[in-house]
This record gives sequence, structure tokens and C-alpha cells, in this order.
Amino acid sequence: MIFIFGSLYSGKRAVAASLLRCKVEELSHLAVWDVQELAAQAENLVTLADELSRYDAVIATETGGGVVPADASERAAREAAGRLNCLLAERASAVVRVFCGIPLVIRGDLPC
Repeated sequence: MIFIFGSLYSGKRAVAASLLRCKVEELSHLAVWDVQELAAQAENLVTLADELSRYDAVIATETGGGVVPADASERAAREAAGRLNCLLAERASAVVRVFCGIPLVIRGDLPC
């Protein structure tokens, strides 16, 4: 599994489609995204990470780069998303950060 993360609208899906050699429209068969929403609702993040790692790619939006929410449930959701990202990165064969549409390999090798 390739773990791809970056800020909103940074080009993560386009990079994922390129790495998986498919069209963006076909991406839903190979990848899952917006996993931070799943983290907020998960009872067990380890189980969720195991399930998500079965995809060819997992795409996540970076969290925690802004103002800390005043609402306790929003803080908990942000923490869950960050912890899930860590668990996914552990399971990934490659970790890629996308910045301005440019994939930056953090760990591992990408498919040629």
C-alpha cells in the first residue's frame, strides 16, 4: 500500500492515479481517501488501519497544521486522524507527501 498525504487540494488524487497508472475516475477501485473522517468514527484505529491497508493506496489530508479547535470532540477527531496517519505510514511500503502537486517520497520506493 502507498500512503499519500498532503494538504487540501494539493493534488493527492492526481498523484495517486499517476502512481497506480489509472485515471482519476478509476481511482475508487484501487484507493480510498478522506480517511480522517473514518478515524473520527472508528472504535479501533488499529483495526481500521489494517482494513485500509488492503487498498493499493490510501490518501489522507494532513491534520494539525492549523489552530487547535476549541471544541473537545473536534480535538479528539483531529487526534484520531493523526494517529491513524501514523498507523497507515507504519503499514505502507511507500509514504508520499504531496505538495503543490509534487510527490515527495518520505519512505520506500514508488512503482516505476
